[in-house]
Amino acid sequence: MSKKNLVIVTGLSGAGKTQAVRSLEDLGYFCVDNLPPTLIPKFVELCTQTKKDVDKIALVVDIRGGEFFDALTEVLGELDSMEIKYEILFLEAARETLLHRFKETRRSHPLAVDGDVLHWIDEEKNRLQEIRGRAHKIIDTSYLSNTQLREEISSLFGDSSAVSKIKIIVMSFGYKYGMPTDSDLVFDVRFLPNPHYDPVLRPMTGNATEIQEFVMNSETSVQFVGKFFDFLEFLVPQYIKEGKTSLTIAIGCTGGVHRSVALTNKLTDYLRNRKYNVMTKHRDIHKKEG
Repeated sequence: MSKKNLVIVTGLSGAGKTQAVRSLEDLGYFCVDNLPPTLIPKFVELCTQTKKDVDKIALVVDIRGGEFFDALTEVLGELDSMEIKYEILFLEAARETLLHRFKETRRSHPLAVDGDVLHWIDEEKNRLQEIRGRAHKIIDTSYLSNTQLREEISSLFGDSSAVSKIKIIVMSFGYKYGMPTDSDLVFDVRFLPNPHYDPVLRPMTGNATEIQEFVMNSETSVQFVGKFFDFLEFLVPQYIKEGKTSLTIAIGCTGGVHRSVALTNKLTDYLRNRKYNVMTKHRDIHKKEG
């Protein structure tokens, strides 16, 4: 089996594993949900012995397996000894997001023996720390729609022969709401001109032309953008040489509405003009104040 033919999908309950495995199915993967880890080696061996070679397999293994799940670490060691190549895809989300999803779907947490869902979310997170540390790819779905998650899965496991070898996510955020946990590079642009103090501009977002001109036309902004883009022009190819398949660049200002959004859009255009595969996320733009 080649490196990307066996994908083990795991992670926190409510983080989007079902949607992820549906996306992998659409990419031609043979998918099995909630397989006991101890059966993985035999299952993979069976797939290689079939007349019709099953060369793309995705297995969902998570806390629903109860005591069986605890054997996953041992099974991974067995796969290593058998020289079976695999990748672990770990999905997670912020605890408040997971709580909201459980309430929205009216489903109980798999570990829950009482109504304290947050406690069981934290308990599951603690139990999965070791396997998270072994994951090859981690996706935080807190701010991803189903469509965006599908795009992310496609960029990681789809046929990349026709696109850039690296998927770049450019994300704006507000420091007042916390730093994103899944970023590779974080840039603080709170030194740029702030439209918040102009009562006419304040209700707008960085998507508006007026905000973009206000933020980008100062001497400081022009100098910074030039140096910033030159830095990334050098850095991104180095990541590609090292085999990195995804890169998240987070750009933060105070509220995540004006300056970071404007610069995120400008960087997205810059990278796309250089034929990179780019996805834009404005994490906190919906929290804007009037």
